[in-house]
Amino acid sequence: MEAGTTCADCDCGGISSCSNCGGIDIICPSCGDFGIPTIEETNVTGQYDGRSDLIGKGETLLDRLQTHEHERCRKHLIYYPFADEGEWELAKFLALNLNKTQVSQFLKLRWEQFDTRAKPSFGTVDRLFGWLGSLPVGPQWQSTKINVSGYETMEDAHLIWHDGLEVVKDLFSNPMFTKYMTYSPHEVRCGEECEYSEFFTGTHAFAIQAQLPVGSTIVPIILASDKTPVTRQTGGLEMHPVFLTIGNIQSDIRMQATSHAWRCIAFIPSPKFNIHSDFRMILLARVFHWSLDVITASLKVAARDGTALVDPCGNVHNCYTPLVTYITDLPEQQLIAGVAKNASPVTMAEQSQFGDPIPAAPQTREQILRQIQEVCSKAHPWDLVAFQKVAKSLKLLGVHLPFWRNWMFGDPSYFLNGEILHSGHKFFFDHILSWCKVAAGSSILDTRFSSLHQRVSFCHFSSGVSRPLQMTGRDHRNIQRSIVPILDGAGTVTDGFIRAIRGLVEFIYRAQDPVHTDSSIAAMQQALADFHSMKQSILDLRARKGSSGVINHFWIPKLELMLSFWRQIKANGTLMQYSTEVPECLLITHCKTTFQRTSRNTRTYADQVIEILNRKETICLFDLYLILRQAEHSAIENAIDSEEEEVTTMDPALEFI
Repeated sequence: MEAGTTCADCDCGGISSCSNCGGIDIICPSCGDFGIPTIEETNVTGQYDGRSDLIGKGETLLDRLQTHEHERCRKHLIYYPFADEGEWELAKFLALNLNKTQVSQFLKLRWEQFDTRAKPSFGTVDRLFGWLGSLPVGPQWQSTKINVSGYETMEDAHLIWHDGLEVVKDLFSNPMFTKYMTYSPHEVRCGEECEYSEFFTGTHAFAIQAQLPVGSTIVPIILASDKTPVTRQTGGLEMHPVFLTIGNIQSDIRMQATSHAWRCIAFIPSPKFNIHSDFRMILLARVFHWSLDVITASLKVAARDGTALVDPCGNVHNCYTPLVTYITDLPEQQLIAGVAKNASPVTMAEQSQFGDPIPAAPQTREQILRQIQEVCSKAHPWDLVAFQKVAKSLKLLGVHLPFWRNWMFGDPSYFLNGEILHSGHKFFFDHILSWCKVAAGSSILDTRFSSLHQRVSFCHFSSGVSRPLQMTGRDHRNIQRSIVPILDGAGTVTDGFIRAIRGLVEFIYRAQDPVHTDSSIAAMQQALADFHSMKQSILDLRARKGSSGVINHFWIPKLELMLSFWRQIKANGTLMQYSTEVPECLLITHCKTTFQRTSRNTRTYADQVIEILNRKETICLFDLYLILRQAEHSAIENAIDSEEEEVTTMDPALEFI
């Protein structure tokens, strides 16, 4: 990633052509030609006429695993090179939970004194890791050093990543999902109304399919990420773990955190630049987009040219890989869209319009790229002072090469979907509940909540809700169930205030519907309209407050995002399948322990992480092989059952997922 290189297509000054783009030229916005087809609205309805055609037979994931050099030995001993299931489980535990020194100490115990268990046949840590290295492997992790010319970092930063297309090949051909795959857009009707549930029931799928060659198969790419600390107590290392799944897998299976439907494909670093704090954000944003460029390069080629992929039944499809959803919270949505914090990531709305009842027009890819083009025409992209000044005037973040610019059908106004956990439940806790505390009085709310009858499977707030020590998404939901009747007659609460709160609570409730129809979407719209018609009652009670006192407006970014929910539901299906609950769970189960088991030696740090990640994925792949071999007819159910306790074991607060 070098600063100051020139565009490959014109002398526009400073926009580089990336060598890692996989053959897709980076079209400079200053050229005026983005070169990527847009998503065109279509009137196509019903089952897509040009069905997904098959072009031959190929190897599934299980077929590839069974071509391993030791497969002959596993016909007699499925756990080979391990002696039995117990030894394999012990090997897994040691490799996934202890570092090399601790494993060595464990194996040096005086096993001859144990009557119940002989010493493992892998007598040393080197032999254990050697045996694990002899198991079948999948896509391998790799490391790329990040170097922004002219800008030094306090320590080396490495992008740790998978090739996106290789991971998609594994997911698409995984026999675990044989009964849970969809390959073509289709229309589902309830009487006279369309139903919107899976991605393939939305208008977006029809619009994309209509622009692809006849017989092609869409493999919808769904990404998710969330910045998180990956070290404990010391180190302060933060990463953006990036996860990938495909929309062909049914959402009820895909939403199971332990169904193997999600794969971690990258750890994007947050380098500590030796530069004034005013410019750190713009550099970090550019590193983020450059990293996603590298990770998704092969997916962009497949989205443009198509690629042959084998499904779980061994059939070969001509597949295209458009980005259809990127699951993340609001700050990262703005980072991905390349817009400033006072702008919406999906519409043309600015901060002063966030409380409006009418949706703003969607902000399309072409509009964002034209704004970037305008900034580039006025300032060199690597003249950060001038470039950032012009970018801020246009409500842009300062990213000059967003990763989605050359991804077929990659439009932020489509793939940045509404999100229930933060835009719904967290919004309720941060805003709605705060208004209720002011209007009704915290002590009255606490008394009324603590007086409610206890019910099985419902949380009882015996100490009230005004000063919780820690709350989860489940707690937020339980408060929502009771808040409206509890407000009646409390403190200074008026009928208008209750109607406004009821409108928002009903909107959040209806947004969680697993299947939407035009009628349910209209009811959801009406609920939000009810809030907007009565929201002045909240301001009249001076219930909206901030750190500086009373606030007399509703310029809340998440409130503006709600106006796009029904458009996104019709385009991409129900929002519940795109909730950040699963990615946040994956942060716990897939990311935290890896970095905590390294020595933090900066010279070998990336190599250590890659070794641990490759070993972990080899273990997971062999577990998958065992499941597929031993439970052919109920593999996915067995996989979920065998790991369902992992989430709550590692973080009990996530049990509600």
